[in-house]
Amino acid sequence: MMRAVFADTDYWVALLHRPEQLHERAEQVSSSLGHIRIITSEMVLVEVLSILGSRGRAIREGACEAVQRLRQNPNVAVVPQTSAQFMEAFESFRGHKDKGWSLTDCASFLIMREAGLAEALTHDHHFEQAGFRALLRG
Repeated sequence: MMRAVFADTDYWVALLHRPEQLHERAEQVSSSLGHIRIITSEMVLVEVLSILGSRGRAIREGACEAVQRLRQNPNVAVVPQTSAQFMEAFESFRGHKDKGWSLTDCASFLIMREAGLAEALTHDHHFEQAGFRALLRG
């Protein structure tokens, strides 16, 4: 079975936008993993498009093209946002008042648990707080 990892917002932003501080790290980790299946979510892609979309027309257009290619890539699974997923993530968000987790983080953690994933392509320490391995941190 092919290894699967979750890809978070900061990974996609770093990979798609060369000037990002994490760009080289994201490329290094990507190539070190070899052939993998990447799981991400529509909520993550909304964040990616929001961040990159605010950085000028050319970057916005590039981000749109990249997201379109991701959605067509057979090695990338994009988990759709459903009303049920939103409510489950919302309950987790509301229940973790002591954490700085975003709603997207909470949805990502749920997706990872449901898929049995332990590793995330992210630098976000919140994933480590939730018990996952943040591959861009090490």
